[in-house]
Amino acid sequence: MGASKFIQEISRKKQSDSMSFLSRTRCWLYRQLPSVHRAPRPTRPDRARRLGYKAKQGFVVYRVRIRRGGRKKPVPKGQVYGKPKSCGVNQLKNQRSLQAVAEERVGRRCKALRVLNSYWIGEDSTYKFFEVILVDPFHKAIRHDPQIQWICKPVAKHREMRGLTSANRKSRGLGKGHGYSKTIGGSRHACWKRNNTLQMHRKR
Repeated sequence: MGASKFIQEISRKKQSDSMSFLSRTRCWLYRQLPSVHRAPRPTRPDRARRLGYKAKQGFVVYRVRIRRGGRKKPVPKGQVYGKPKSCGVNQLKNQRSLQAVAEERVGRRCKALRVLNSYWIGEDSTYKFFEVILVDPFHKAIRHDPQIQWICKPVAKHREMRGLTSANRKSRGLGKGHGYSKTIGGSRHACWKRNNTLQMHRKR
């Protein structure tokens, strides 16, 4: 068994003595650090490599801390001035995952870098911790690499803001087959608009 496979098998057994101790001490350390900070190297190198990370110039890893829980509606005094169906304040859930929120925060902090992917590294009662893989699109080592140079194109700017990363795509309802017919064409809105727009073609 190679080192990468060994790390992968250990991290799967999260309730073992070694992993529970590791995660507890790591979470304590991450709580003392700023909410968004650069990590010297990936905490889970096996996971990072599966998501596209390479230990070469141009790749950066940032660690981010996100507060757990649902999304309370931001209204003054908890009062929604409207119909009863929209008066809920407390038990609302965000449409996007905390991992997608983490990617967005790092993307706002590091404006010149491109978000490639992210992965979970730990959680406690209050926070979830993620590591985000970023790429420098102006580094020669990236621009000359045929596997990753696609991220240097202008169309790849702020992928995390536009729902194009893996964590973001999971909440968009995209897919193929029977259960995904409502999002054909890119999104629910695009599908609805196409099906409800009357197009009367005539010869001109």
